[in-house]
Amino acid sequence: MFRGSFPALVTPFKNGELDIDTLKKLVEWHIGEGSKGLVPVGTTGESPTLTHEEHETVVEEVVRAAAGRIPVIAGAGSNNTLESIRFAQHAERVRADAILVVTPYYNKPTQRGLIAHFTAIHDSCNVPIVIYNIPPRSVIDMTPDTMGELAKLPRIIGVKDATADLARVSMQRMTCGKDFIQMSGEDATAHGFNAQGGVGVISVTANVAPALISQVQEATLSGDYATALELQDKLMPLHKAIFTEPGLVGAKYAMSRLGLCSEEVRSPLTGLSDSTRTLVDDGLRHAGLMN
Repeated sequence: MFRGSFPALVTPFKNGELDIDTLKKLVEWHIGEGSKGLVPVGTTGESPTLTHEEHETVVEEVVRAAAGRIPVIAGAGSNNTLESIRFAQHAERVRADAILVVTPYYNKPTQRGLIAHFTAIHDSCNVPIVIYNIPPRSVIDMTPDTMGELAKLPRIIGVKDATADLARVSMQRMTCGKDFIQMSGEDATAHGFNAQGGVGVISVTANVAPALISQVQEATLSGDYATALELQDKLMPLHKAIFTEPGLVGAKYAMSRLGLCSEEVRSPLTGLSDSTRTLVDDGLRHAGLMN
């Protein structure tokens, strides 16, 4: 079920409020473009600046709009274990297919603390859990050994790995087993990630170029790395441009250029600088998405 390209879905806003109509249109667009699943209210969905009620609304609306046609992995992460349990239980109630739980940021737990956090969430619900390991944002890094311990729990099924360390895939195959689902969380290295044993990507750029990202994934998963590399060459300037400033800001600007949603983001994030806008425009042209 969790294989291929899963956009880390943006949360569209209109005059500071959730733009649910546009959110529903994005779900339909992604299904039509070949995305294999959706991940609402992760980092790219601006989860840090959504209220709890907004967070839950977005998850519920995406699950309802997807209507079982593609799986939904709902963001349920927090550095507060009880808050993450709340989001996990809500995701289960609205029938999300799985949840994405980030390693707790800012309070820097030990590896023992990570095991306690994820075990408590696991025991609180009956929905599959994907670990989200992103040391550049959360500071703490879940080791392959710790992940291996958590993989023994029946509902901890995989990882979104945003370390950009391709050796991690092989190390996690050693500690978690070959059936543990490994998805890249780093667009620029996602095709190489699959060569090491990954099976998909939770992608920021897929908000902008879902068909191309899906084609890269399909090519790698069928072993056609020559085609994947050609597609990656088309996409690399766009990957680089989108992440020049915070990725979700770059993604929303690119989406606004394609008429998909507003570029509006919430403070403390701000719109792109003029120089980065030029880079994103150039990346869109290089990928053949804009004249």
